[in-house]
Amino acid sequence: QVQLVESGGGLVQAGGSLRLSCAASGRTFDNYAVGWFRQAPGKDREFIGAITWSGASTYQSDSVKDRFTISRDTVKRAVYLQMNRLKPDDTAVYYCAAVGRFPVSTAQAYDYWGQGTQVTVSS
Repeated sequence: QVQLVESGGGLVQAGGSLRLSCAASGRTFDNYAVGWFRQAPGKDREFIGAITWSGASTYQSDSVKDRFTISRDTVKRAVYLQMNRLKPDDTAVYYCAAVGRFPVSTAQAYDYWGQGTQVTVSS
């Protein structure tokens, strides 16, 4: 079993930055890749990117990879999403999720999910 908890969301002005954290617990977490998704009101859940269990490889959506960066701290058992040059269109609930394969961009394939953290970007 893997438990995930996101944090770091909030209100930020356009052009600003935020770093989201995904804290993990569970004995088998180190065997999972972690993905980040977001969901805006009325829209489907959108894949942002994923990182391997070791943190050595990442796979990111073309739509954000010039502004968002995923990293992992295996000692702290945490995964991060650094978001720069934020836009109002980035407003959404952001989720981290764990899956036993890499790379996986389909939300339905992920086994474990956090509760999400709200990011609001004002214009």
